[in-house]
Amino acid sequence: MGNTLGLAPMGALPRRSPRREEPLPNPGSFDELHRLCKDVFPAQMEGVKLVVNKVLSSHFQVAHTIHMSALGLPGYHLHAAYAGDWQLSPTETQQAKFLTWQFDGEYRGDDYTATLTLGNPDLIGESVIMVAHFLQSLTHRLVLGGELVYHRRPGEEGAILTLAGKYSAVHWVATLNVGSGGAHASYYHKANEQVQVGVEFEANTRLQDTTFSFGYHLTLPQANMVFRGLVDSNWCVGAVLEKKMPPLPVTLALGAFLNHWRNRFHCGFSITVG
Repeated sequence: MGNTLGLAPMGALPRRSPRREEPLPNPGSFDELHRLCKDVFPAQMEGVKLVVNKVLSSHFQVAHTIHMSALGLPGYHLHAAYAGDWQLSPTETQQAKFLTWQFDGEYRGDDYTATLTLGNPDLIGESVIMVAHFLQSLTHRLVLGGELVYHRRPGEEGAILTLAGKYSAVHWVATLNVGSGGAHASYYHKANEQVQVGVEFEANTRLQDTTFSFGYHLTLPQANMVFRGLVDSNWCVGAVLEKKMPPLPVTLALGAFLNHWRNRFHCGFSITVG
């Protein structure tokens, strides 16, 4: 008997190997849900502030902040953070006496993030503030999660649950937080490499107050300058101009804010090193 040669039928296509799906990304932390939109808005400035950032290692860094203002007492703030598989960042505030103590623990999986925060734990007085966050990436664009805030002290105990979602497109990001305490919605849009805009809506059910804000971010790379501005529904306008001083690791910032409704004006200046 001779050898038999098998031929594939005419018109048949070769079988393709199944396409491997890319793993879902980590959603980041709960506090970063509105970060893109918030970074568009200028930070409130008043008085004079000096910030010194120091990186001690690839996992540990500290920051010193000195703030002098005509509206209050001078203050000093020390922030130490350790970044690893678990992130621990005890924060201590000193202003003539010890005020607060906070402990943060965060775990990041491949496609989820879990965070636990304890504030002012007092075993003797049976008081504590606990904040738990969880975020899960459902698709490459959609993230869902929630926040649980629990507080306990003698004669008082309560909890607030908030649900959150974020959808990310190529040039825009929409985020929404909804809970018994209110709602927070934001929209971020990147027009080009120099211009970014953001819109925020916040509603507080306890205070019966709503705020609508519009902010813009303008980058001038040739001048090493960044300009941020805002206008909101409370008749507030403000702007901050930042100027980097290469090759020194120094950033200068000058800001001014005006509340037309309350007829209040304040300005500030800051120096950031590191």
